[in-house]
Amino acid sequence: LEEKYSGEQVEVIDLADYDVVFSDGRSFLDYSGDTGKVVQLLMEADVIVIATPVFQASIPGTLKNVFDLLPQDAFVDKTVGMVVMAGTDKHYLVAEQQLKPILSFMKANIVQNYVFALQQDIVQGKIISHDVLYRLDRLVDEVMLSARAYREMKAWEDDQYDF
Repeated sequence: LEEKYSGEQVEVIDLADYDVVFSDGRSFLDYSGDTGKVVQLLMEADVIVIATPVFQASIPGTLKNVFDLLPQDAFVDKTVGMVVMAGTDKHYLVAEQQLKPILSFMKANIVQNYVFALQQDIVQGKIISHDVLYRLDRLVDEVMLSARAYREMKAWEDDQYDF
């Protein structure tokens, strides 16, 4: 993304690098520290790509907690893409039956195609599958083109009003 779309500001949030507290129901604006930084970055983003492993046939609790920290309409007007990594090909359903419904509920513009990678595609933190690398490259293009098209559509829609 940084190479192809060098004019875009890119921020990587690795939840392992942050001390995010558990959601306790308060407004996302009331969190401070690492938790406040993570929710602020997500709320300010125009485009989000979620990359997540699958644990116990589900999204990790840390990711679910981040969703719980955010308001219901946190992803309105945001384009969201997904990358899911799992131990078996049957876990593609996690994206279909867990991530997509959550993102839809939170009003995201979801890029329907996503990248699903298996454990054997990644060795020592490096992607070794040329197919996965190709699909990641295509996902980046789809996410960015979708975001641009959505921005243009919203601008056209806003121009329809006289005020």
